[in-house]
Parts: sequence; structure tokens; C-alpha cells
Amino acid sequence: MNAAEIIITRRQTDDAWMAKGACRGLTHLFFPSSAERPQARERREAQARQVCASCTVQTTCREFARTHHEYGLWGGESEDERHEAGYRLIAPIGIRAAS
Repeated sequence: MNAAEIIITRRQTDDAWMAKGACRGLTHLFFPSSAERPQARERREAQARQVCASCTVQTTCREFARTHHEYGLWGGESEDERHEAGYRLIAPIGIRAAS
């Protein structure tokens, strides 16, 4: 099978709410840079949570991330917090698989 034969499909989702997000244009606050240090992550996530606190679509955003196994901070919740709440990631960051 060559590259031209591979078809990638995206599951249709109702994501019109994203246009109302207070985070628009602030991607750097919601997703870590490569090799981010723990203290930097804490500061970045604290700033992101402040943005989320005033957002009108925070609950919808959080539910979207839980349902779609998203990485980063969504709806004031990190992937670690989603994992701890029972919403599993496809390939969790920082969590070792049993050998």
C-alpha cells in the first residue's frame, strides 16, 4: 500500500463551541513544550487554569477532552487529572506500561 492509498478519516464532532473558548490563540499555555521542566509546567498550567476559570465553555471543553482522550490542559484539567479521574489516554505520558 502506498501513501496515496492511505485514507485518513476524522470522526465528525460538534466542535463549534471551540470558537467561543477563552483560550483561542493561547495554545502555548495549554500544551507543553518539549522537555518542559516540572516547575515550568506548574507555572504554565496555573496561567492556563486562570484562562479556563473565566471561560463560558469550560465544562464542554473538559467533557470533550475526556471523551476524545486529549493531551494538554482542557477545561481546567490536565491529562494527569483526567487519568486519575478514570479517563484514560490512548498512550499516557509519564505512565509506564507494565512489562
